[in-house]
Amino acid sequence: MATKQSKTQSSSRAIAAIILGRVLQHKGSLASELGGRVRIDAEHLTEVREFCFGVMRWYFELDGLLQQLLKKGIRNKDSDLRALLLIGLYQAKHMRVPVHASVSETVAAAGVLNKQWAKALINAVLRNYERQTDELHSNLSPAQRQAFPDWLFNHINTNWPLNSESIFEASNGRPPMTIRVNAQHHTREQYLEILATNAIEAHISTTSMSAITLEKPTDVFSLPGFELGEVSVQDSSAQLAAELMDLEPGHHVLDACCAPGGKTGHLLEYCDGIDLDAVDNNAQRLSRVEENLQRLGVQANLVVADAGEAAQWSWPSSEYDRILLDVPCSATGVLRRNPDIKFLRRADDLAPLHAQQQSILHSSWQRLKPGGKLLYATCSILPEENEQIIAAFVETHSDATPDPISATWGEQRSFGRQLLPAQHDGFYYCRLLKAN
Repeated sequence: MATKQSKTQSSSRAIAAIILGRVLQHKGSLASELGGRVRIDAEHLTEVREFCFGVMRWYFELDGLLQQLLKKGIRNKDSDLRALLLIGLYQAKHMRVPVHASVSETVAAAGVLNKQWAKALINAVLRNYERQTDELHSNLSPAQRQAFPDWLFNHINTNWPLNSESIFEASNGRPPMTIRVNAQHHTREQYLEILATNAIEAHISTTSMSAITLEKPTDVFSLPGFELGEVSVQDSSAQLAAELMDLEPGHHVLDACCAPGGKTGHLLEYCDGIDLDAVDNNAQRLSRVEENLQRLGVQANLVVADAGEAAQWSWPSSEYDRILLDVPCSATGVLRRNPDIKFLRRADDLAPLHAQQQSILHSSWQRLKPGGKLLYATCSILPEENEQIIAAFVETHSDATPDPISATWGEQRSFGRQLLPAQHDGFYYCRLLKAN
């Protein structure tokens, strides 16, 4: 007789297989699927997230193993079965679950998915993996061993030959939970003491001035003062944006690609008395910004518009003292938080992104006052989206001068500074000064 635990485990695997199947068919991302398309009971959520993120984190390795174990391909309509097999391999390889247990639970999950016909296939694949583990892994390509697509594996090796191994390792790791202390409520040291009083272990992050990293991730609502806006969840790399803006009270500031609003809120926390316009081209995402600002108790003028289309800019302000451009990018610096990006992103996605980055930078520059500063930011580690964009812009705009960033974090590039994935996310920053 099946125990309640085994039924729960089978259900968790089946739910995860459905979600992963949709991702594998390019019908959604992990964020969109876990965010509401599939109803997940609380008792299944932790396991479902573990399976979904784990499989996508190691997808290219696991798929390389699966291709060797299958005698013929799996039909596209059975993408949930393919996902289920990947879950079984993930358990055996990365969760250290004994193969006999993985086989039992994965086979049971096939029943939940009404794929009884696949039980023999699942059993054969996982048993053969156990018998042929060493040989199967020795047949993987270098990119598959690092769980990266070929194009991105080669790109990183070419651009970061001395750092590639650490980039691969960090990108496949589990992200830390870092929080931003609202200086309008507490100093960082005061909040660290509050955490200790509540038995939450944490330490100061040296990357930014407001960051604390928790020793173990926790539910955000268990953080003291979270609902009152005393603290927010934000990686230390992302927290640098506000520090680099050189803000002063009375400045008129544009956050040109603001959703989901983490940096928007930080700008308003960091410097009281600024007048901030926050722009995004998606009304639904902008509603999330509004929710974040309400929790923090701060206000901004929220505008739905495409920052890359100057003709669409209809808000009253014509010039800004400071502009933050956190432009759309490949997100290759935050793969550990969004591992499905490695699967969903393609090499030919880069050219349209480059065009969009250039368009947003050009349009925004027209709105910057003489003597004003613009901060260009991405969560990418690809030079084509970072210093190469800036180099091309400076060459064609005689009124744009790089404003050096003096810092101990990251690496100095030909333009700007680059943080690679490590204890923090991979981010790029470059500050430009507009001539008077």
